[in-house]
Amino acid sequence: MRHIVGMGVSHRTSPDKNSTKTSNAIPAPERSAAARVASLLLANSKKRQGIVQVIDVDGERQELPNALADVMYRAAELLAEGRPVTVLPDEEMLSTQAAADILNVSRQYLVRLVDTGELAAEKVGSHRRLRATDVAAFKAARDAKRASALDRLASLSEDVGGYELETKRR
Repeated sequence: MRHIVGMGVSHRTSPDKNSTKTSNAIPAPERSAAARVASLLLANSKKRQGIVQVIDVDGERQELPNALADVMYRAAELLAEGRPVTVLPDEEMLSTQAAADILNVSRQYLVRLVDTGELAAEKVGSHRRLRATDVAAFKAARDAKRASALDRLASLSEDVGGYELETKRR
């Protein structure tokens, strides 16, 4: 799915710097509706070789391009998991703050990642700009690495009996 960059974004503050932290929790009814949409899109793509249509209130049918159907499916899938979604074009250039918000890290930490070469960026004047696809790839790799480490930790805990409950006799 090259045309989609679906990322959960955690905004620490709203545009008003003095306001309180905003919540991005997806309400249960919306998660449920998104799951139904994802299921319909998946089932429809399997039955009709990837053809997805929408029908307006007048009954007019419109076939969706595959790229748009892919974006809709991925967004619905993420929303169903309760994860906020932002859709960006592949070529979108992000400021360091926008990239930091997407990765849920501080801007200073993100700048350090860029300066050490862990995350690619371009200089535009005195400002760093990051490609949305690079940020998404970094996020996916980081998340996969975290999941793998957690799996290894859980496996080690199971091996040493860390999950067994002791029952005490009285």
